[in-house]
Amino acid sequence: MFDRIKFKNFKALRDAVLPLSQFTLIVGANGSGKSSGLSGVNGLRGSLAGHAAYIRSVGVPSHSRVEIIGHWEEPNNNYLVRMQWEPGQSGPHFESKLPNKAKNPNPPARALERSRFYSLDAVAIAHPVQLQPELELAHNGANLAGVLDRLRDGDQERFDFLNEELARWIPEFDRVLFETPGTGMRSIALRTREGRHPIPARELSQGTLIALALLTIAHLPEPPSIVCLEEPDHGLHPRLLRDVRDALYRLAYPDGARESRAPVQVIATTHNPYFLDLFRDHPEQIVIAEKVGLDARFSRLSDRADLDEILSDAPLSEVWYSGVLGGVPVGVCRWPISPSRPQTRQPLPSSQKPSCAHALNQ
Repeated sequence: MFDRIKFKNFKALRDAVLPLSQFTLIVGANGSGKSSGLSGVNGLRGSLAGHAAYIRSVGVPSHSRVEIIGHWEEPNNNYLVRMQWEPGQSGPHFESKLPNKAKNPNPPARALERSRFYSLDAVAIAHPVQLQPELELAHNGANLAGVLDRLRDGDQERFDFLNEELARWIPEFDRVLFETPGTGMRSIALRTREGRHPIPARELSQGTLIALALLTIAHLPEPPSIVCLEEPDHGLHPRLLRDVRDALYRLAYPDGARESRAPVQVIATTHNPYFLDLFRDHPEQIVIAEKVGLDARFSRLSDRADLDEILSDAPLSEVWYSGVLGGVPVGVCRWPISPSRPQTRQPLPSSQKPSCAHALNQ
Protein backbone atom coordinates (compact mmCIF):
# COMPACT_ATOMS: atom_id res chain seq x y z
CA MET A 1 0.00 0.00 0.00
CA PHE A 2 1.00 3.66 -0.23
CA ASP A 3 2.30 4.75 3.17
CA ARG A 4 2.70 8.41 2.16
CA ILE A 5 2.34 10.81 -0.75
CA LYS A 6 4.58 13.86 -1.08
CA PHE A 7 3.40 17.02 -2.84
CA LYS A 8 5.43 19.88 -4.24
CA ASN A 9 3.69 22.99 -5.65
CA PHE A 10 0.44 21.04 -6.21
CA LYS A 11 -2.73 23.09 -5.70
CA ALA A 12 -3.02 23.89 -1.98
CA LEU A 13 -0.04 21.66 -1.18
CA ARG A 14 3.15 23.64 -1.72
CA ASP A 15 5.29 21.31 0.36
CA ALA A 16 3.32 18.63 2.17
CA VAL A 17 3.38 14.94 3.03
CA LEU A 18 0.13 13.01 3.39
CA PRO A 19 0.66 9.99 5.72
CA LEU A 20 -1.51 7.01 4.82
CA SER A 21 -2.65 3.75 6.40
CA GLN A 22 -4.80 0.89 5.14
CA PHE A 23 -7.68 3.16 6.14
CA THR A 24 -7.19 6.95 6.40
CA LEU A 25 -9.73 9.60 7.40
CA ILE A 26 -8.71 13.18 6.56
CA VAL A 27 -10.43 15.90 8.58
CA GLY A 28 -10.04 19.65 8.29
CA ALA A 29 -11.64 22.97 7.42
CA ASN A 30 -12.80 23.93 3.94
CA GLY A 31 -9.77 24.79 1.79
CA SER A 32 -7.36 22.97 4.12
CA GLY A 33 -6.06 20.59 1.44
CA LYS A 34 -8.27 17.52 1.98
CA SER A 35 -9.51 17.36 -1.61
CA SER A 36 -6.05 18.16 -2.96
CA GLY A 37 -4.67 15.23 -0.98
CA LEU A 38 -7.32 12.88 -2.38
CA SER A 39 -6.70 14.08 -5.93
CA GLY A 40 -3.04 13.21 -5.48
CA VAL A 41 -3.97 9.57 -6.08
CA ASN A 42 -5.58 10.60 -9.38
CA GLY A 43 -2.43 12.56 -10.12
CA LEU A 44 -0.25 9.50 -9.59
CA ARG A 45 -2.38 7.40 -11.93
CA GLY A 46 -2.11 10.04 -14.67
CA SER A 47 -5.72 11.23 -14.52
CA LEU A 48 -4.77 14.88 -14.05
CA ALA A 49 -3.67 15.69 -17.56
CA GLY A 50 -3.09 19.27 -18.54
CA HIS A 51 -0.62 22.11 -18.26
CA ALA A 52 1.32 22.66 -15.03
CA ALA A 53 -0.07 26.17 -14.79
CA TYR A 54 -3.55 24.78 -14.03
CA ILE A 55 -2.47 22.81 -10.96
CA ARG A 56 0.51 24.83 -9.69
CA SER A 57 0.15 26.35 -6.21
CA VAL A 58 -0.87 29.99 -5.95
CA GLY A 59 2.11 32.31 -5.57
CA VAL A 60 4.67 29.77 -6.83
CA PRO A 61 6.95 31.05 -9.65
CA SER A 62 5.88 29.94 -13.12
CA HIS A 63 9.20 28.18 -13.72
CA SER A 64 8.57 25.81 -10.77
CA ARG A 65 7.99 22.11 -11.27
CA VAL A 66 4.83 20.45 -9.90
CA GLU A 67 5.46 17.04 -8.35
CA ILE A 68 3.58 14.21 -6.67
CA ILE A 69 5.58 11.29 -5.25
CA GLY A 70 3.93 8.16 -3.91
CA HIS A 71 5.84 5.82 -1.58
CA TRP A 72 4.60 2.25 -1.72
CA GLU A 73 5.65 -0.07 1.08
CA GLU A 74 5.61 -3.86 1.15
CA PRO A 75 7.12 -6.28 3.68
CA ASN A 76 10.22 -6.87 1.57
CA ASN A 77 10.19 -4.08 -1.01
CA ASN A 78 9.63 -0.35 -1.28
CA TYR A 79 8.58 1.36 -4.51
CA LEU A 80 8.44 4.95 -5.63
CA VAL A 81 6.01 6.47 -8.13
CA ARG A 82 6.68 10.01 -9.30
CA MET A 83 4.51 12.28 -11.45
CA GLN A 84 5.99 15.59 -12.59
CA TRP A 85 4.66 18.57 -14.50
CA GLU A 86 7.56 20.52 -15.96
CA PRO A 87 7.19 24.24 -16.78
CA GLY A 88 5.98 24.72 -20.33
CA GLN A 89 4.94 21.08 -20.81
CA SER A 90 1.35 20.23 -21.71
CA GLY A 91 1.17 17.03 -19.65
CA PRO A 92 2.78 15.12 -16.77
CA HIS A 93 5.86 12.89 -16.85
CA PHE A 94 5.52 9.51 -15.13
CA GLU A 95 8.38 7.67 -13.44
CA SER A 96 8.33 4.49 -11.39
CA LYS A 97 11.34 3.16 -9.49
CA LEU A 98 11.51 -0.50 -8.60
CA PRO A 99 13.71 -2.10 -5.94
CA ASN A 100 16.84 -3.80 -7.28
CA LYS A 101 15.51 -7.24 -6.38
CA ALA A 102 11.97 -6.72 -7.65
CA LYS A 103 10.94 -9.44 -10.10
CA ASN A 104 7.17 -9.05 -10.19
CA PRO A 105 5.25 -6.43 -12.17
CA ASN A 106 5.09 -3.05 -10.49
CA PRO A 107 2.46 -3.42 -7.70
CA PRO A 108 1.82 0.32 -7.16
CA ALA A 109 1.25 0.80 -10.89
CA ARG A 110 -1.28 -2.04 -10.86
CA ALA A 111 -3.00 -0.60 -7.80
CA LEU A 112 -3.17 2.89 -9.32
CA GLU A 113 -4.67 1.47 -12.51
CA ARG A 114 -7.47 -0.01 -10.38
CA SER A 115 -7.91 3.00 -8.10
CA ARG A 116 -11.18 4.94 -8.09
CA PHE A 117 -12.20 8.37 -6.78
CA TYR A 118 -15.82 8.87 -5.68
CA SER A 119 -17.69 12.08 -4.91
CA LEU A 120 -21.23 10.73 -4.82
CA ASP A 121 -24.15 12.74 -6.17
CA ALA A 122 -27.75 11.66 -5.62
CA VAL A 123 -29.03 12.94 -8.98
CA ALA A 124 -26.38 10.96 -10.87
CA ILE A 125 -27.03 7.85 -8.77
CA ALA A 126 -30.76 7.92 -9.57
CA HIS A 127 -30.33 8.32 -13.33
CA PRO A 128 -31.29 5.36 -15.61
CA VAL A 129 -28.42 3.52 -17.26
CA GLN A 130 -27.79 2.22 -20.76
CA LEU A 131 -26.67 -1.36 -20.13
CA GLN A 132 -23.28 -2.43 -21.46
CA PRO A 133 -20.65 -5.05 -20.58
CA GLU A 134 -18.19 -4.37 -17.72
CA LEU A 135 -20.12 -1.31 -16.52
CA GLU A 136 -18.48 0.40 -13.54
CA LEU A 137 -19.69 2.89 -10.98
CA ALA A 138 -18.75 6.40 -12.14
CA HIS A 139 -16.99 8.87 -9.87
CA ASN A 140 -20.30 10.59 -9.02
CA GLY A 141 -22.24 7.33 -8.54
CA ALA A 142 -23.73 7.20 -12.03
CA ASN A 143 -24.28 3.72 -13.51
CA LEU A 144 -25.43 2.34 -10.15
CA ALA A 145 -28.46 0.61 -11.69
CA GLY A 146 -26.23 -1.20 -14.18
CA VAL A 147 -23.69 -2.21 -11.53
CA LEU A 148 -26.42 -3.63 -9.30
CA ASP A 149 -28.05 -5.41 -12.25
CA ARG A 150 -24.72 -7.04 -13.05
CA LEU A 151 -24.18 -7.99 -9.39
CA ARG A 152 -27.61 -9.64 -9.25
CA ASP A 153 -26.92 -11.68 -12.39
CA GLY A 154 -23.31 -12.56 -11.50
CA ASP A 155 -23.43 -13.13 -7.73
CA GLN A 156 -26.95 -13.65 -6.40
CA GLU A 157 -25.74 -14.55 -2.91
CA ARG A 158 -23.79 -11.30 -2.61
CA PHE A 159 -26.73 -9.33 -4.01
CA ASP A 160 -29.05 -10.91 -1.43
CA PHE A 161 -26.64 -9.99 1.37
CA LEU A 162 -26.55 -6.40 0.09
CA ASN A 163 -30.34 -6.34 0.32
CA GLU A 164 -30.16 -7.60 3.91
CA GLU A 165 -27.74 -4.81 4.76
CA LEU A 166 -29.96 -2.26 3.00
CA ALA A 167 -32.94 -3.38 5.12
CA ARG A 168 -30.85 -3.01 8.26
CA TRP A 169 -29.48 0.43 7.29
CA ILE A 170 -32.83 1.80 6.12
CA PRO A 171 -35.61 -0.32 7.65
CA GLU A 172 -38.31 1.40 5.58
CA PHE A 173 -37.13 -0.65 2.56
CA ASP A 174 -36.37 -4.34 2.16
CA ARG A 175 -35.10 -4.84 -1.41
CA VAL A 176 -33.65 -3.33 -4.58
CA LEU A 177 -35.95 -3.70 -7.59
CA PHE A 178 -35.20 -3.08 -11.26
CA GLU A 179 -37.19 -1.27 -13.92
CA THR A 180 -36.75 -1.01 -17.70
CA PRO A 181 -37.60 2.57 -18.71
CA GLY A 182 -36.50 2.00 -22.32
CA THR A 183 -34.82 -0.47 -24.67
CA GLY A 184 -31.52 -1.57 -23.16
CA MET A 185 -32.07 0.72 -20.19
CA ARG A 186 -32.14 -0.09 -16.49
CA SER A 187 -33.20 1.91 -13.45
CA ILE A 188 -33.68 0.98 -9.82
CA ALA A 189 -36.42 1.28 -7.23
CA LEU A 190 -36.57 0.33 -3.58
CA ARG A 191 -39.42 -1.78 -2.24
CA THR A 192 -41.12 -0.60 0.94
CA ARG A 193 -41.24 -3.12 3.74
CA GLU A 194 -44.84 -2.21 4.49
CA GLY A 195 -47.12 -2.84 1.53
CA ARG A 196 -44.20 -3.74 -0.77
CA HIS A 197 -44.56 -0.67 -2.95
CA PRO A 198 -41.76 0.16 -5.44
CA ILE A 199 -40.36 3.68 -4.96
CA PRO A 200 -38.41 4.82 -8.07
CA ALA A 201 -34.88 6.09 -7.52
CA ARG A 202 -35.85 9.60 -8.63
CA GLU A 203 -38.25 9.80 -5.65
CA LEU A 204 -35.79 8.55 -3.03
CA SER A 205 -33.99 10.89 -0.66
CA GLN A 206 -30.42 12.00 -1.21
CA GLY A 207 -29.24 10.11 1.87
CA THR A 208 -30.94 6.88 0.80
CA LEU A 209 -29.31 6.98 -2.64
CA ILE A 210 -25.86 7.74 -1.26
CA ALA A 211 -26.23 4.96 1.32
CA LEU A 212 -27.13 2.50 -1.44
CA ALA A 213 -24.11 3.55 -3.51
CA LEU A 214 -21.79 3.11 -0.49
CA LEU A 215 -23.26 -0.32 0.21
CA THR A 216 -22.65 -1.28 -3.40
CA ILE A 217 -19.01 -0.17 -3.33
CA ALA A 218 -18.47 -2.13 -0.10
CA HIS A 219 -19.98 -5.32 -1.56
CA LEU A 220 -18.39 -5.42 -4.99
CA PRO A 221 -16.88 -8.86 -5.61
CA GLU A 222 -13.78 -7.23 -7.14
CA PRO A 223 -13.51 -3.74 -5.63
CA PRO A 224 -10.89 -1.18 -6.70
CA SER A 225 -7.42 -1.53 -5.19
CA ILE A 226 -7.60 2.02 -3.85
CA VAL A 227 -10.86 3.81 -3.02
CA CYS A 228 -10.88 7.58 -2.44
CA LEU A 229 -14.16 8.97 -1.05
CA GLU A 230 -15.05 12.63 -0.75
CA GLU A 231 -17.26 12.98 2.36
CA PRO A 232 -18.99 9.56 2.31
CA ASP A 233 -21.11 10.73 5.26
CA HIS A 234 -22.61 13.64 3.31
CA GLY A 235 -26.41 13.74 3.51
CA LEU A 236 -26.69 10.76 5.86
CA HIS A 237 -28.53 10.59 9.17
CA PRO A 238 -26.12 10.35 12.14
CA ARG A 239 -27.45 6.90 13.07
CA LEU A 240 -26.06 5.55 9.79
CA LEU A 241 -22.51 6.76 10.35
CA ARG A 242 -21.35 3.70 12.25
CA ASP A 243 -22.67 1.53 9.41
CA VAL A 244 -20.77 3.67 6.91
CA ARG A 245 -17.59 3.25 8.93
CA ASP A 246 -18.11 -0.52 9.06
CA ALA A 247 -18.73 -0.63 5.28
CA LEU A 248 -15.44 1.18 4.66
CA TYR A 249 -13.70 -1.14 7.11
CA ARG A 250 -15.16 -4.06 5.16
CA LEU A 251 -13.21 -2.81 2.14
CA ALA A 252 -9.99 -2.10 4.02
CA TYR A 253 -9.98 -5.16 6.30
CA PRO A 254 -11.66 -8.03 4.41
CA ASP A 255 -10.59 -10.68 6.93
CA GLY A 256 -12.95 -9.16 9.47
CA ALA A 257 -15.81 -9.58 6.99
CA ARG A 258 -14.68 -13.09 5.99
CA GLU A 259 -13.86 -11.87 2.50
CA SER A 260 -11.15 -13.82 0.65
CA ARG A 261 -9.64 -10.96 -1.33
CA ALA A 262 -6.84 -8.43 -1.09
CA PRO A 263 -7.42 -5.42 1.20
CA VAL A 264 -8.51 -2.14 -0.38
CA GLN A 265 -6.64 1.00 0.64
CA VAL A 266 -9.37 3.46 1.62
CA ILE A 267 -8.84 7.23 1.90
CA ALA A 268 -11.83 9.37 2.92
CA THR A 269 -12.49 12.96 3.95
CA THR A 270 -15.06 14.35 6.37
CA HIS A 271 -16.33 17.47 8.13
CA ASN A 272 -18.71 15.50 10.30
CA PRO A 273 -17.97 15.55 14.06
CA TYR A 274 -20.20 12.53 14.69
CA PHE A 275 -18.28 10.53 12.10
CA LEU A 276 -14.92 11.64 13.52
CA ASP A 277 -15.89 10.45 17.00
CA LEU A 278 -16.23 6.88 15.69
CA PHE A 279 -12.45 6.73 15.15
CA ARG A 280 -11.39 7.84 18.62
CA ASP A 281 -9.87 4.42 19.35
CA HIS A 282 -7.84 4.51 16.12
CA PRO A 283 -5.94 7.83 16.04
CA GLU A 284 -3.43 6.30 13.64
CA GLN A 285 -6.19 6.35 11.00
CA ILE A 286 -6.93 10.08 11.40
CA VAL A 287 -5.02 12.78 9.52
CA ILE A 288 -5.58 16.46 10.34
CA ALA A 289 -5.42 18.85 7.36
CA GLU A 290 -4.58 22.44 8.24
CA LYS A 291 -4.02 25.63 6.26
CA VAL A 292 -1.26 27.97 7.46
CA GLY A 293 -1.15 31.04 5.26
CA LEU A 294 -1.03 29.75 1.69
CA ASP A 295 0.39 26.40 2.74
CA ALA A 296 -1.65 23.30 3.61
CA ARG A 297 -0.13 20.55 5.69
CA PHE A 298 -1.06 17.15 7.12
CA SER A 299 -0.34 15.52 10.47
CA ARG A 300 -1.31 12.12 11.82
CA LEU A 301 -3.30 12.33 15.06
CA SER A 302 -1.43 9.41 16.62
CA ASP A 303 1.86 11.33 16.29
CA ARG A 304 0.74 13.85 18.93
CA ALA A 305 2.89 13.49 22.04
CA ASP A 306 0.01 14.76 24.20
CA LEU A 307 -2.68 12.58 22.61
CA ASP A 308 -3.62 10.68 25.78
CA GLU A 309 -3.97 13.91 27.74
CA ILE A 310 -6.14 15.79 25.26
CA LEU A 311 -8.45 12.82 24.65
CA SER A 312 -8.81 11.86 28.30
CA ASP A 313 -12.01 13.76 29.14
CA ALA A 314 -13.67 14.87 25.91
CA PRO A 315 -15.08 13.40 22.69
CA LEU A 316 -12.71 13.67 19.76
CA SER A 317 -15.07 16.07 18.01
CA GLU A 318 -14.91 18.54 20.92
CA VAL A 319 -11.12 18.43 20.94
CA TRP A 320 -11.09 19.13 17.21
CA TYR A 321 -13.58 21.99 17.57
CA SER A 322 -11.44 23.53 20.30
CA GLY A 323 -8.57 24.05 17.86
CA VAL A 324 -6.10 22.14 20.04
CA LEU A 325 -5.49 19.71 17.18
CA GLY A 326 -5.47 22.34 14.45
CA GLY A 327 -7.54 21.79 11.35
CA VAL A 328 -10.13 24.53 12.04
CA PRO A 329 -10.48 27.81 10.13
CA VAL A 330 -8.25 30.67 11.25
CA GLY A 331 -10.27 33.27 13.17
CA VAL A 332 -12.90 30.83 14.40
CA CYS A 333 -13.60 30.97 18.13
CA ARG A 334 -12.15 27.68 19.23
CA TRP A 335 -14.41 26.64 22.08
CA PRO A 336 -15.07 22.88 22.33
CA ILE A 337 -18.76 22.94 21.43
CA SER A 338 -20.34 19.53 21.77
CA PRO A 339 -22.34 18.28 18.74
CA SER A 340 -24.82 16.80 21.18
CA ARG A 341 -25.08 20.12 23.07
CA PRO A 342 -24.46 22.74 20.35
CA GLN A 343 -25.48 25.72 22.48
CA THR A 344 -23.20 24.99 25.43
CA ARG A 345 -19.63 25.99 26.04
CA GLN A 346 -17.26 23.75 27.93
CA PRO A 347 -14.40 25.45 29.83
CA LEU A 348 -10.88 24.50 28.77
CA PRO A 349 -7.80 23.96 30.93
CA SER A 350 -5.50 26.97 31.00
CA SER A 351 -3.09 25.20 28.66
CA GLN A 352 -5.83 24.92 26.01
CA LYS A 353 -7.33 28.42 25.94
CA PRO A 354 -9.27 29.45 22.82
CA SER A 355 -7.25 31.34 20.27
CA CYS A 356 -9.52 34.04 18.83
CA ALA A 357 -9.78 37.56 20.22
CA HIS A 358 -13.54 37.36 20.73
CA ALA A 359 -13.25 34.26 22.89
CA LEU A 360 -10.41 35.73 24.92
CA ASN A 361 -12.65 38.66 25.83
CA GLN A 362 -15.38 36.44 27.30
